[in-house]
Amino acid sequence: MRSTLLLAAATAALMLQLTLPCVAIEKETKKGPVTVTVRVTPDEPRIGDDLSMTIEVVAEDGVEVLMPSYGESLERFSILRYLPNESIDDSGRAVTTHDYVLQPPFSGKQFIPELLIEFVDRRPGQKPHPDGEDAYEILTERLAFEVQSVVPADAAPEMKPPIGELAKLLPPPPPRWPWLVGVLAVLLLASPFAIRGFLHWRRLARRRSAYDIAATKLQRLLTNPHPAAGEVDAFFVELSAIVRRYLEDRFDLRAPELTTEEFLDICSQSPDMNSEHQKLLRDFLRGADLVKFAHHVPSSQDIDGTVSAVRRFLEETRENAPLLDVDEEAATTAARAEGSNV
Repeated sequence: MRSTLLLAAATAALMLQLTLPCVAIEKETKKGPVTVTVRVTPDEPRIGDDLSMTIEVVAEDGVEVLMPSYGESLERFSILRYLPNESIDDSGRAVTTHDYVLQPPFSGKQFIPELLIEFVDRRPGQKPHPDGEDAYEILTERLAFEVQSVVPADAAPEMKPPIGELAKLLPPPPPRWPWLVGVLAVLLLASPFAIRGFLHWRRLARRRSAYDIAATKLQRLLTNPHPAAGEVDAFFVELSAIVRRYLEDRFDLRAPELTTEEFLDICSQSPDMNSEHQKLLRDFLRGADLVKFAHHVPSSQDIDGTVSAVRRFLEETRENAPLLDVDEEAATTAARAEGSNV
């Protein structure tokens, strides 16, 4: 009998709690023909509870309301549900509502920030909007509330299990030295492959294409693009050496002791060099011979045209240029220059 009475009392208490009205936090802001109400329920939520928020805007007939976009200023909360709605009340006013179901991220003091609502007054005889603005603005008030924690107030700040006695029952941890020995053995076995891979990577890092090498040397030579009269010969010697070394590297032409005509004859037999490139090369090398051997002094325009022709030749043949080891290329540059008759 007693247990039945206790069960009935508990059931009655639960039903009473469910039927009690939920207290809400509410603030109203009014400006001209528009009234904005922001409502939050319940006023004292617990962490994990859903929080209902309603933005209600009531506007006179003929007033166009611009509501905040979805989730505006609510980034701090998780939005679980959202429902917009529009209706007309008994007085003919437009009622626009945005209903949100939110979830606070943590307990403690929190708030719904100020919300911006805009409207345009299109009623006869009314000014639609302020001068220089697109619409009137209403800024709601902040709604502060506190999310209750589920942790008791007298709970200890740190919760540590009493494992002192339990630790005595656990077996001792296994020694670590076998793992260390295994790791060292793997490192020793892998070190030759790692060193070989590192050396291969360094060799690849030092490699550059024949085009890149020639273009770098040409750029260095052109720090003085218009040499003085006494330096023109040296300028063309270096320029022709750059072109010749590029031809040898790019088209695999190993003929450092050939004359210009013999070298051009070898170039004409290369399947990778078309007739236009052969003509461009022939004009350049013969012009360089005039400067070096016939003491011809070209004008600044002639020098610019020659440099442009070299640039064009390099750019048009750069595709598929082979990769060269920079150290090896530097070591053989002097030997090639000695055998060059260009």
